[in-house]
Amino acid sequence: MRRDVDRRLTGKIGRVTGRIGPGTIGEVMLPYLGGTMAFHAHPYDKHSDYPVGTEVLVIYFEPPQTVFVEELPDVLKHI
Repeated sequence: MRRDVDRRLTGKIGRVTGRIGPGTIGEVMLPYLGGTMAFHAHPYDKHSDYPVGTEVLVIYFEPPQTVFVEELPDVLKHI
């Protein structure tokens, strides 16, 4: 049986509030349901490191509150 994938957060841009790295559970703030919410975060590639303050892109959302992120591409960075 195929499990439905929740894609509400895929493609959202968030800001790291707790260092994200291999073997750790980081934290990222994301726009969600009309507000901003904290989510547990892991590097999508399993080896990248993102310090506090870095903007990241959500690649995958695992309910209830975990996201997998990667570096924000230059084309999406705020000028």
